[in-house]
Amino acid sequence: MDQVEVFKALSNKTRLQILNWLKTPAESFPDQQNADFENVGVCVGQIQMKAGLSQSTISEYLSILQRADLVSATRVGQWTYYKRNKEGVEKLSKIINSEL
Repeated sequence: MDQVEVFKALSNKTRLQILNWLKTPAESFPDQQNADFENVGVCVGQIQMKAGLSQSTISEYLSILQRADLVSATRVGQWTYYKRNKEGVEKLSKIINSEL
């Protein structure tokens, strides 16, 4: 885990909101067809609608979070779904507790 990349990813308010929403997706998003929140994640379109930003901006934000190992992506047909990467978030917690 590249600490600089992780903290860069967390330096944006919307990216922090996305991580927070993905922590409790059933509470943060309406039900979705074709995929459940726990196993597959949340469709990019739902994240985009909630954030109120363009699809390209949300895709870039999610890509940054994925490179930082904080979210994981799953493709189902033409759709991409994202969920929090629990292991990545736990690594971040350990870094904060042990090194900062």
